[in-house]
Amino acid sequence: MLNPWRLRLLSRLDTLGTVRAVAQDANLSASSVSQQLAVLEAETRTQLLERTGRRVRLTPAGLMLARRARAILDHLDTVEAELRSLSEEPAGLVRLGAFQSAIHTLAVPAVTRLAHPHLEVQLLELEPHESIPALRGGDADVIITTTDFVELPLGPDLDIIPLATDPIVLVTPPDAPRGPAVLSAYADEPWALDVPQSYMANLTLRLCRESGFEPRVVCRFSNYLMTLQHVEAGLSIALLPGLAVDRRYRVATRELATPVTRTIAAVVRRGSPPRAAVNVVLEALRQLPDPVAQVRPRSSP
Repeated sequence: MLNPWRLRLLSRLDTLGTVRAVAQDANLSASSVSQQLAVLEAETRTQLLERTGRRVRLTPAGLMLARRARAILDHLDTVEAELRSLSEEPAGLVRLGAFQSAIHTLAVPAVTRLAHPHLEVQLLELEPHESIPALRGGDADVIITTTDFVELPLGPDLDIIPLATDPIVLVTPPDAPRGPAVLSAYADEPWALDVPQSYMANLTLRLCRESGFEPRVVCRFSNYLMTLQHVEAGLSIALLPGLAVDRRYRVATRELATPVTRTIAAVVRRGSPPRAAVNVVLEALRQLPDPVAQVRPRSSP
């Protein structure tokens, strides 16, 4: 009989690529992971791994089992939830991943609405470059992300539930002029960017390059509040989603002369067995008022 824990390790190896990364993710030693994968090979009587120098990689059989394991584990989660509640009452753990500006505007309000005694929702702060792989790899059950991340498209393996549309705005110190912003006018300004390969970092670079210049990057923050503090101090400017602009900071926001928006959506894996717990979380997200309408960017301090 296949062991679910070992299947999960194999699935994580397919997602993360190395035994060391799987060990760090599972809080185990690399030797323990290797031993468990060896036991899985013995249980299946199939070679699942092969060595290439000092590393291992999945054989075709290992790759097939790793990707089937995700559906197997999803099904086990569903069975566990059904056993915990013989009625249609939502039960079990739902892991909800959301980018930082959606945590307080969408994720927390949705979870606050839920009042099911056997339902547990675990919130995970995951930016789009993290949440999409986490969902596909089985480390999240629902994510709040953007459908506009060109580098990580949402394909037919995922179901998308649109929630809101959020404008991208130019954030400047409070003494900036009013009116729509033409990015080329800011070619000589110091810029604050998100971490490399993140959604906002890639979008900022693309929009600046389309405007004919390479931004002079003076800092990179993975936290929008640190970015706002840096801009407030007059040390940089930045492009941010409207939801990310916290009104506690004395900054000015300007919509772009050529408007750019991001579509915020809840996303789940397609083909996973339906779970009442996941469905009730999705319904809570759908019923929320438009967060963008409540947090409009301001054109002056």
